[in-house]
Amino acid sequence: MEYRRLGQSGLQVPVLSFGTATFGGGNEFFKAWGSTDVQEAKRLVDICLDAGLNLFDTANVYSRGQAEEILGKAIEGKRNQLLISTKATFPMTDAPNDFGSSRQHLTESVEASLRRLGVDHIDIFHMHGMDSHTPVEETLHTLDDLIRAGKIRYIACSNFSGWHLMKSLSASEKHGWAKYVAHQTYYSLVGRELEWELMPLALDQGVGTIVWSPLAGGALSGKIRRDKPAPKDSRLGQISFVPYNSEILYNVVDVLDAIGKERNKTIPQVALNWILRRPTISNIVVGARNEEQLKQNLGAIGWSLTAEEVARLDAASDTPRIYPYWHQQGFPQLMKSLPAIAQ
Repeated sequence: MEYRRLGQSGLQVPVLSFGTATFGGGNEFFKAWGSTDVQEAKRLVDICLDAGLNLFDTANVYSRGQAEEILGKAIEGKRNQLLISTKATFPMTDAPNDFGSSRQHLTESVEASLRRLGVDHIDIFHMHGMDSHTPVEETLHTLDDLIRAGKIRYIACSNFSGWHLMKSLSASEKHGWAKYVAHQTYYSLVGRELEWELMPLALDQGVGTIVWSPLAGGALSGKIRRDKPAPKDSRLGQISFVPYNSEILYNVVDVLDAIGKERNKTIPQVALNWILRRPTISNIVVGARNEEQLKQNLGAIGWSLTAEEVARLDAASDTPRIYPYWHQQGFPQLMKSLPAIAQ
């Protein structure tokens, strides 16, 4: 397993983490992802640890706490071997203060997650989304207090706009509070908007990128082709979790398939390896409904696409930019270029 620093922090994380949205299946949305129980979860945790994958990603909202509870039971006796990442922000109930990034909600959320997980601290705690109603100073001061209390070790954010993240980083610097060391974001070969502003910001500010849904909600699994739409009774046919352009998807899958055959790799393995070659990437969250899917995902590491293969995928997945990015792109002499391949 390869390990990378999480942003500019001193924490080393594996390049793949295991996402637990498939644990529990507590409602119709999460049932479509999976319904992994405790015994299955224990086996998946063991496979991960044997492969050197020691970071497990969850969230309080996954099946309304069930995913955290199952993860907690699955790691009993193994806490010192692994890292836990969880999140809060989205509503857990209809109560007026049971959502957001207020001091009230974050304090209660951390305590509840610790109970469900059965641990005394959380290694990486994310703001699952941006709460525009709560001042960033209130959020960051609360998170800093929780770090000083030993409840959490590092803080990160997820699904922020560029200005949300930059405002938060500036507030932390001004007041001497802990900074977000990572940003968990959507990024895939059919969703490259991260490169327009968030990736340059991460490069400039030293923020690590943790990628969720690297296979575009399963669209890059290879099950969808030009002449093969997703079966209506499948998860892909029922839930369109992330948007994508179908023509770009077909072009990308064609190239992924060709490279996979050349390298004796699967389409998902090639798609994940492409992400690992991008700038700022610290970690990719991968999920699995069973052992076979997990082992397939682990096959994305231990080898690297060539620069020529990366260029083929870049060309197939190129997406027209919105304003002001297309305008900025017209003046390359004014812009810092992203590294073509992450080293």
